[in-house]
Amino acid sequence: MKAMIFAAGLGTRFKPWTDAHPKALALVNGKSLLQRNIEYLQQYGIIDVVINVHHFAQQVVDAIKENSGWGSSIIISDETSEVLETGGGLLKAKELLAGDGPFVTLNADILTDLNINELINFHKNKKALISFGITNRKSSRNFLFDDNNRLCGWQNNNTGEQRISIVKENLQPMAYSCVVIFEENVFDLIPQKGKFSLVDTYLSLANEYPIYGYDHTGDKLVDVGKPESVATAEQLFL
Repeated sequence: MKAMIFAAGLGTRFKPWTDAHPKALALVNGKSLLQRNIEYLQQYGIIDVVINVHHFAQQVVDAIKENSGWGSSIIISDETSEVLETGGGLLKAKELLAGDGPFVTLNADILTDLNINELINFHKNKKALISFGITNRKSSRNFLFDDNNRLCGWQNNNTGEQRISIVKENLQPMAYSCVVIFEENVFDLIPQKGKFSLVDTYLSLANEYPIYGYDHTGDKLVDVGKPESVATAEQLFL
């Protein structure tokens, strides 16, 4: 199985570090977020990894070279000309991810111990197009699921905005863990082009195709989105 780590973001919430560095190289107990996610994938035998770069791209490339990919085979998806967000970044990397069946994507700034093998088994059992980790935690935005954990919509908890793909009652809000399994044919189905979020893709496909959330509430998970979250991450990830 191949993987992609999204590492191209500007990291605006992580200033002042990101005024001079990419967030993916921020350290947690002496290891960068990028290294930690590469080693996380290695625990499941996943060593073929695509990494997209934009913000201080050369620093990421240099770190990978200096550390021999931390033992993995790394291919760079170059977005230096324009950051494409998660959806556009995935679409740009199509040829780098193709040819090996289902693949997994991660966000560089999320640390978790979600069991990827269990997520894969869930994905297969559901015969899903897309499956991703979710937990019952406080978040500014939530995906909305039915009783079978099928994706039905999304909401912004700060503004009250809702986007519903499948109309059902008693939808359950859950927070996105940013660890995702995709079937390879998703590339033939994505309607968006250019710069866009995977959220848009999920919601546009959810009515017609099976997209499921895998509840792994209770696992370790830290969104290392702000400098103050590093202390939390260092308590959980030694």
